[in-house]
Amino acid sequence: MPRFTHSSAMRTMHPHLAPFGRTARKAVSALAAAALCCTGAIASALIAAPTANAAPKDYHANTSDFAPDSDVAVIAFQQNWNSIAKECTDVLGPEGVGYVEVSPPMEEIPGSQWWTSYQPVSYKLDSKEGTEAEFQNMIDTCKAAGVGVVADAITNHMAAAPQDGSKDGTGVAGSTYTSDGDFPAVPWTKNDFHTCTKGVSNYKDATNVQECQLDGLQDLNTGSDHVQDVLADYLAKLYSMGVVGFRMDAIKHIASADVLAIKQKMAQKLGIGIDDIWWMQEVIDDDGQAAELAPSNYFQTGDVSEFQYSYALKSAFGLSVTALKKIGTTANLIDSNKAQVFVSNWDTERGSQTLSYKDGKKYILANAFMLAYGYGTPNIQSGYVFANRDDGAPGATDTSIPDTQCGTGSPWLCVEKWTQIRGMIRFHNNTNDGTIASNWWDDGANTISFSKNGLGFFAMNASSKPVTYTFSTTLPAGEYCNLYGPGDCSSTVKVADDGTASITIDSMDAVAIDNVDTPQTWGTDNASTAATDPSDPPLTSSGAFDASAIDMTFGGVYGSDSQDSADSSDQAQSDSETPADPKDEEGTFANFGAHAVAYAVIFAIVLVFSIVILVKPNTKSDK
Repeated sequence: MPRFTHSSAMRTMHPHLAPFGRTARKAVSALAAAALCCTGAIASALIAAPTANAAPKDYHANTSDFAPDSDVAVIAFQQNWNSIAKECTDVLGPEGVGYVEVSPPMEEIPGSQWWTSYQPVSYKLDSKEGTEAEFQNMIDTCKAAGVGVVADAITNHMAAAPQDGSKDGTGVAGSTYTSDGDFPAVPWTKNDFHTCTKGVSNYKDATNVQECQLDGLQDLNTGSDHVQDVLADYLAKLYSMGVVGFRMDAIKHIASADVLAIKQKMAQKLGIGIDDIWWMQEVIDDDGQAAELAPSNYFQTGDVSEFQYSYALKSAFGLSVTALKKIGTTANLIDSNKAQVFVSNWDTERGSQTLSYKDGKKYILANAFMLAYGYGTPNIQSGYVFANRDDGAPGATDTSIPDTQCGTGSPWLCVEKWTQIRGMIRFHNNTNDGTIASNWWDDGANTISFSKNGLGFFAMNASSKPVTYTFSTTLPAGEYCNLYGPGDCSSTVKVADDGTASITIDSMDAVAIDNVDTPQTWGTDNASTAATDPSDPPLTSSGAFDASAIDMTFGGVYGSDSQDSADSSDQAQSDSETPADPKDEEGTFANFGAHAVAYAVIFAIVLVFSIVILVKPNTKSDK
């Protein structure tokens, strides 16, 4: 579950005091009510856990005969099932995406904030994203388009105490639950949870991390045979429906032996081996943490999300991209065939340790590098524009998420449709031979190039000025389409008989050519031939994402009150980029405990004062 370092977790509630009324007495009453409400919100503040370069592994496909032609995954964050089904048919399948990762499909708590999707109430497949029937239709539709569905799975915890501070809550499908472990729709009782009710606070102590509550989330006793069996049933059902893989959320918060037991039980129920089931596990490797929390402990159950890769990209684009040569060679990263990589995910894009869509050209180039270089399995985040950390999907209500609509000015980013991203997915698929790039060259500053064993060539200029150079491409003589350029092959590169090409690359731009795509062959398959796409990101003159070009209501489609303006304030931008404590893995506010106590004391004082005022006889007219 990463958050800046881990997790899909819920954000701390930001209390808003009610406005004062027309009289002092009413004003104090309103303030008292706000104090009561906000004190309860603070007391119940929680965080919900939330993110191989070779051809797809054998165990990526389930017992059906489905096997995608690509290992590229698009993360369709907070998109509903009907929208994803349509996108599989119209975009993902035709452009060669192998997988689409979807948000958790189980019943969650109500709320428009994105993190509510990470607080399970039951394992019913009725959520804000859609019904069980719609989920099944999405799986079948995407499979028909050649795209496998990867489900985000939450096995570490259940929902925290209701946000209003009460003991009892209700999920979006009507299932009830309590703050002391009663989830009758599962069913769970308090005996199915760890007894530690303290918060996770010490990443040097594996027991604290794996048995205590992650920001109030009720922590399942995953060492219990019964709990393992119920979780295995849920995962096996999804698999039987056609889900081909699982993103295992917050898996570091479960002992590796328990994780293995859950997967073994799942495999037994399905009558297959554990290696026939593809898991990508969210595990953050932090310096100084307990040895039991290291990613290597989880290799036995699947791939691991390599967050250090994302951090390395951010660092390189801030200093010199020549440092990217270390990835997969001398950098301290896990083996490529176990690494799930991304430039950002929904957690990290709300922090400061990785690039995000807000970085504009840098973000696009970083995704291009990821798709070209050959380290790990690439995952492309496709979310939406947000102003504040908690912002849910455009137009989201407490119980539903409207259809995704892409296009000029839409708050949905639809990154998979961006012209350069679409071209680089094609480049990746045509050059992915299971190896990391070779024939590396750099200018010692911010221009690099490399080849893919005669299959393709990539060069990137991350400097502030155009660069002209004669590159060694390792490709045969000929003219090739620049897949990082316009989608109509109007930008080409000519390779000489000796395999070299003299190329001028503009500032913050790239060139990508493969031995498949030429002006003569372009458009002969199902690839898009449009020069640009309406969903291409708006950019400022400096290359940053232009939030002012976004209509958060998209012409009223998503309602006038659905979210704050994308560029509402500098403070919102600053808040969303405040780095978290390195050990604050799930993205909680590191000093939340101290702040909560202070706020509680303040609100208690206000409340007592309010009661005194209200009880005291009123000797003056309210007029």
